[in-house]
This record gives sequence, structure tokens and C-alpha cells, in this order.
Amino acid sequence: MLVRGIRGAITVDSNTKEEIIEKTKELLIALKRENDFIIEDIVSIFFSVTSDLNAAFPAQTARELGWDRVPLFDMQEIDVPGSLSKCIRILIQINCQKSQTEIKHCYLRGAEILRKDLVKEILNLKESESK
Repeated sequence: MLVRGIRGAITVDSNTKEEIIEKTKELLIALKRENDFIIEDIVSIFFSVTSDLNAAFPAQTARELGWDRVPLFDMQEIDVPGSLSKCIRILIQINCQKSQTEIKHCYLRGAEILRKDLVKEILNLKESESK
């Protein structure tokens, strides 16, 4: 069994507990849906937030989703001048048999600018699947 990383990011409009939890949930659900993994396959999840987000721990969202046995870790991003603000990033490590190219990373809302290459790739895959 291989360990693979699944990356994702999402932005929020305001630094409130409710919005941080809501947007983190949206991202976690999208990552699970796109990669079709089960909770037992998760090795660990790392959450990071930009320095302008401190109203809640994003990892709380995973607990609320019932992922209560998964090791979770919250941290703050390096505060690089000019970088994307109000952003939550996630790295999920899973046990799986998928190749690197089969892993689907999700960059939602304003975070799409972080990996335009991956966002375009996912959109192209969805278009070809719907034909």
C-alpha cells in the first residue's frame, strides 16, 4: 500500500468561527468525493491557515464530520508579503493504490489561483466525463 498526499485549499470571506468551519467542511467533502477514499485509509491531515485567520481550528471540522480517530494538526502558514490572504490549506495523507496522477487536488473559491494548472486539469477531466 502506498501513502499519497492530497492537497487542497479554500478561501474565506471573514475571520469567523462559523465561516472557517463551513469552508473547511466544503473542502474536506470535495477532497473525499473527488478521491473516493474511506476514513480508515487516512494516515493524517495537516491544516494550515494564513495569519489573518485565528477564529477557529480547521481540524475541528474533521472531528465534526466524525473523523475522530484521524491524527490532525493545525498550523499557521508563513506570512509571505503579497501572498493569498484568508486561506485554509489542507494536506491529507492516505493509504491507497492510486498513482500520483490519479490523485485529485481541490483548490476552491479564491484559492484556485494557487494551482491554476490543477484546477484546469480537473475541469478538463470533468468535461470529458460528461461527454
